[in-house]
Amino acid sequence: MKRRSFLKGAGLAAAAGTVAAPAIAQSSPEIRWRLTSSFPKSLDTIFGTAQTFAKYMAEATDNKFQIQVFAPGEIVGGLQALDAVQNGTVECAHTPTYYYLGKEPALAIGTGLPFGLNARQQHAWWHFAGGKEIINESLAKFNVTSLVCGNSGAQMGGFFRKEINSVEDLKGLKFRIGGLGGMVLAKLGVVPQQVAPADVYPALERGTLDAAEFVGPYDDEKLGFLKVAKYYYAPGWWEGGAMLHLIINQQKWNELPKHYQAIMAQASEAANNWMLAKYDAVNGQALRRMIGSGAELRTFSPAIMEASLKAANELYAELSEKSPDFKKGYESMAAYRADVLPWWQLNEYAFDTFMIRTRGKS
Repeated sequence: MKRRSFLKGAGLAAAAGTVAAPAIAQSSPEIRWRLTSSFPKSLDTIFGTAQTFAKYMAEATDNKFQIQVFAPGEIVGGLQALDAVQNGTVECAHTPTYYYLGKEPALAIGTGLPFGLNARQQHAWWHFAGGKEIINESLAKFNVTSLVCGNSGAQMGGFFRKEINSVEDLKGLKFRIGGLGGMVLAKLGVVPQQVAPADVYPALERGTLDAAEFVGPYDDEKLGFLKVAKYYYAPGWWEGGAMLHLIINQQKWNELPKHYQAIMAQASEAANNWMLAKYDAVNGQALRRMIGSGAELRTFSPAIMEASLKAANELYAELSEKSPDFKKGYESMAAYRADVLPWWQLNEYAFDTFMIRTRGKS
């Protein structure tokens, strides 16, 4: 009896095995998506983040989930990425949400506000202080959702053809800068210009631009700005920790098996870490090369910084009156910033400033 019972049980187990294998296979379907990036292929760190994310997805799914990455212009322009995801032209895009503040001002907070948060603080706000819910609530109006997928760290203030010593020097300055940073500087007399990366160099060379900012030393070196504008300013207070996102068509996201959603969330986090670490690794080297080639480093004066902060706060009050979503996001970010900065000052800032002051000592 025991032998017959055992064989019967073994037979059931074998039968269960033959059923389970196809079920597992069916739960991991082969999927092919297209991703449009807002950044040119020449910028291997930003464009490379989307490629890295796609590689992680393929590796984690035994190549069952393939994502093909396209540069701007191959499907849509860099500033049309959200539209392309919204209408289903592509399944996803790699882009900063602040490109679309004209659709909803709150989306600027997803990337980061002028005088907002640094990279680590922005990431913490996103995951633990309501940022993810607030931004994705705004994005839901456009039939998309998002995952964090990259951060540049604090950006540089850009290349200028002349020195900027006072607030008065900003008046009439034709500056390649977009988003809220441009709106803040417009209050101080700057004439913001939206110019595609490929067109910035000739515009600086011809003098139709007086200054241009992009990201930081590694990318700025590739774009060749130093050849036509020698004054390199810091800091880029408008992007203290610019967060990028993987934006995904809501229906396509909902159709994914739950474990594919989990893999995508983890792959985007890994790509986020890759991008920030890559910039930290290469920016210092690029800065030294540019100094050796004649770049003259400058910092914005305290008067310019204070005037810019005042203008930024005025802008945020105006946008909060116009957009309930912006008001909600700004108040959330500001509350988190007020909470975290005392700790940062006591510990992180104290450590960093000591190490900078004593660098070179063994």
